[in-house]
Amino acid sequence: MQPTGHLRGDAVRVGGDARQRFYDARGYGRPLDGNEIALSRVEAAHLLFRGDLSGIELDDESDPVDFEHFFVASAAAADRFAVRFLVYSDLRDRGFYLSPARDPWPGGSDAPSDAVDFVAYERGETPDTGNVKYPIQVVGERESVATAGLAGRTLAVVDEESDITYFAAEAGGIDGATGYEPPSDLTGVLLADRVVVWDAPEDLYERGFYGRPLTGRAADVEGALQLSLVEAASLAADGRLSLSASVEGERTEDADANAGDAAARVVARGRDVEGERFDRRLAVYKRLRAADAVPKTGFKFGADFRTYLDVETVDDLPHSEHLVRVVGPDHEFSPRELSLDVRLAGGVRKEMAFALTAVGGERSSDGAAGATLDADVEWLSVDRLTP
Repeated sequence: MQPTGHLRGDAVRVGGDARQRFYDARGYGRPLDGNEIALSRVEAAHLLFRGDLSGIELDDESDPVDFEHFFVASAAAADRFAVRFLVYSDLRDRGFYLSPARDPWPGGSDAPSDAVDFVAYERGETPDTGNVKYPIQVVGERESVATAGLAGRTLAVVDEESDITYFAAEAGGIDGATGYEPPSDLTGVLLADRVVVWDAPEDLYERGFYGRPLTGRAADVEGALQLSLVEAASLAADGRLSLSASVEGERTEDADANAGDAAARVVARGRDVEGERFDRRLAVYKRLRAADAVPKTGFKFGADFRTYLDVETVDDLPHSEHLVRVVGPDHEFSPRELSLDVRLAGGVRKEMAFALTAVGGERSSDGAAGATLDADVEWLSVDRLTP
């Protein structure tokens, strides 16, 4: 005959030979005195669902209840019980031992944050001796997911049809091997939303992959290169680009050739075009260039940038390796948004990376946003996972 559980507070106690039967042999619960164990509600529901418990006596009822009654009562009493039960059951069916990610359960102290629901151990390892394989954060399809602190977790998203999608979130960075040094004497004209360098050296595009040539089949103009505002702001901030003129509406004004003034003008134009988002993208762009990676627009993929890690010449351009989306450190994903980004990146053989950067504080006197150019950037890589 199967044992009966007794709900006491928010844990279900089981006596008899429960320690040997459930904890020692299968990693359920945590041991108490003697052979008694304490099960979390999810663990108890799973054993009841499998028929390994005959019933559970609730606090306010003398007769043990079946799985249906206990499941409904727990869904009313415990936060997100239904989705957590689905994930727990799925991972158990995949052969993992799991524990609730809180003390005094085994493995609870190994969870990276309070947002983690379970820790899953390496296959074949028990809570007593096992290393944590996956710190599991469970969310429903319509919940939001905070970007901050997500690195190091496995996200289990339960959709409206109770299917589960797993995502691995990892910290890290993007490092390239593009050894190109731009010239320091570029001069351009600031237009409404880009900068044109009329006499750009050939290798600025061919080897540095800056901008896009202004060309056509019948063109009789050579050396004209269109830079995005982000590219131009980065070059100007490094003292490599000055402006000979600036187009303001229908007016064309001479621009100070001073590089610092050029940076201020381009950054100001960028803010006019896209607001504070420009500051964040500029900070990430500069970090990528400083890491010898080449960022180009990710517009066609719905991202901020796509990146090339090792560009020798544009004629022999490698496949881009990442899609990068720039977000603030307090950004919250919707699971649908995250799934779309990751699925699209995987579909075009790229890795999805999120750049978390906060841009604020006092701007420098030249208007080029010293806080923008020096802003911290944290990297978060997210990919689909099959446990």
